[in-house]
Amino acid sequence: MAENTRYIFIFNPAADKGRAIRKAVWLESMITGRSDAVMLTTTHPGHALEIARAEAQSCSCMIACGGDGTLHEVVNAVAGAGVRVGVLPFGSANDFVKMLSSGDMSASGIGHFFKAHTKHVDVGQVAYGIRDHRYFINSLGVGFTGRIAQVVKRTEWLKGELSYVHALLTVLAGFEPIMMHIVITLEDSVMELHEPVFAFSVSNGRIEGGKFRIAPEADLTDGLLDICILKAIPKYDFFRYVFKYLKGTQISDPRVIYCKAKSIEVTLEEPETMHMDGEVFENVSGRIAITVMQESLPVLFDLR
Repeated sequence: MAENTRYIFIFNPAADKGRAIRKAVWLESMITGRSDAVMLTTTHPGHALEIARAEAQSCSCMIACGGDGTLHEVVNAVAGAGVRVGVLPFGSANDFVKMLSSGDMSASGIGHFFKAHTKHVDVGQVAYGIRDHRYFINSLGVGFTGRIAQVVKRTEWLKGELSYVHALLTVLAGFEPIMMHIVITLEDSVMELHEPVFAFSVSNGRIEGGKFRIAPEADLTDGLLDICILKAIPKYDFFRYVFKYLKGTQISDPRVIYCKAKSIEVTLEEPETMHMDGEVFENVSGRIAITVMQESLPVLFDLR
């Protein structure tokens, strides 16, 4: 890497079910001629993490050019390292970037990255298994939403928000609430649950799956994670909740627990599917400990 390279654009051509490759020539043309920037292209799952980890000492800013999964890998490589992170959304849902801007951030070139403001945001930290340890920047889900993310990954023939609707219906058909033991450490108290749960989500950002407002009150800089738990309900009643999740009004429903927490501990009786920022982790069992790293990641804001 050239000594004066300050910006590394990590481009994932496999994002958006492979459709992001259409952006390759455009992105390369935007970077060509700049002595302070370079584009590096991923070739396999996990490669964005490998690139980011290898280059963390040689640049001051990394731009994740892909979907939420690409950003997830970059964050897991540089969290706590002081490297600024930006997002150029080429994915299916692009959930986290909605916390940074309401506009189309891929429509106006890349010049905004070179003059963007930096803001330190919270990051979720997850410990599970014997020594598994990861970070998430937008959201985590165990059970229902984990399985939805799993089906989305496997469904290559659908893109965007339609793939999430298809996955939701597919998972719902055979789903039963999952027994969980949950301990939530609030700012001034502790809440404990041991019961079947229909949907369990921990959020740093507000939106998941393209349009679902899982955590409508989430704040990236409050040092807290937003918990949204839908208790056991009949499957036929879930469609009523879909509309609530789209609007964010589920948080006032009596069957929903919504709160802000400093930490969460979940214990599963049986192996289950978990997602972090849409990335799927299968056969997760036992204890999952979730904490927040307050304002630990410098992120580029005001990008339009």
